[in-house]
Amino acid sequence: MQATLPLQSPTPLRGITIWWPVLLGLAALYGPTYYDLANGLWNSEEHAHGPIVLIVALYLIWRSRATLLAPAAEKPNAILGWPVLALGLLFYALGRSQDIILFEVGSQIPVLIGALLVTTGFSAVRAMWFPLFFLIFMVPLPGFIVDAATGPLKQYISVIAEHILYAVGYPIARTGVILTIGQYQLLVADACSGLHSMFSLTAMGLLYLYLMQRTSMARNLILIASILPIAFAANVVRVMILVLVTYHFGDEAGQGFVHDFAGILLFVVGLLFLFALDGLLGLFFPDKPLNSPGKETRHARN
Repeated sequence: MQATLPLQSPTPLRGITIWWPVLLGLAALYGPTYYDLANGLWNSEEHAHGPIVLIVALYLIWRSRATLLAPAAEKPNAILGWPVLALGLLFYALGRSQDIILFEVGSQIPVLIGALLVTTGFSAVRAMWFPLFFLIFMVPLPGFIVDAATGPLKQYISVIAEHILYAVGYPIARTGVILTIGQYQLLVADACSGLHSMFSLTAMGLLYLYLMQRTSMARNLILIASILPIAFAANVVRVMILVLVTYHFGDEAGQGFVHDFAGILLFVVGLLFLFALDGLLGLFFPDKPLNSPGKETRHARN
């Protein structure tokens, strides 16, 4: 009898040859978009998190590259994939031609999902679900959401900052969103509403939870629910710091380097507070091992 050699599975090199046309197409499609963002929107304080989100998403995709290069565990789903891809391309064309950045940037999510379905199938979409979801934080917030949320946030921050500083003895008063302390008047501007810092901290908080892979559902839910309150509290502290710096050191000090540095510092403090809360919750909701000893014993007996 003649021995038969086992069939060899496709090599990673074959997977690369399948994906390089897709990668070239994505680069040609979104290269101009990223160039425009890098020279425009990403230079503003409100959208400075955009390139960080992109780099993190690319890293997470690269980390799961074995799923894309491995032999497909299931057939590609062209029936669903092509309509999703066509919808994404339609949004891209509309956004690019009409200068609607929300559609142009947001289109990359359905385009990527459609490409994965057509090329690999649902297994790749399942493996890449978080990087695809994380790209949502690259999409600029719609103007109607910004307009609707900015006013109330500025009002709440002004009221809380005034009450706290007045309670500790500072000569402060408020008219709408204008804080008067001593001889200075400070306007709580749109940038001080904290909306974009909440958006950024939410992105980093969800990334942290994804990377930590906590097994306690209660722990995860409490951390998710605490992200926005932490971001709001951090921004209240930021406004109070700027008011105190202006009161003690003058208007130039409050509007200069301290103004920009306070935003970065409070964002870092918000993340550290989230990490500390996670550690505290670990005392009450510890992670459970994936395989308990009892299950291992039963498997061994079987």
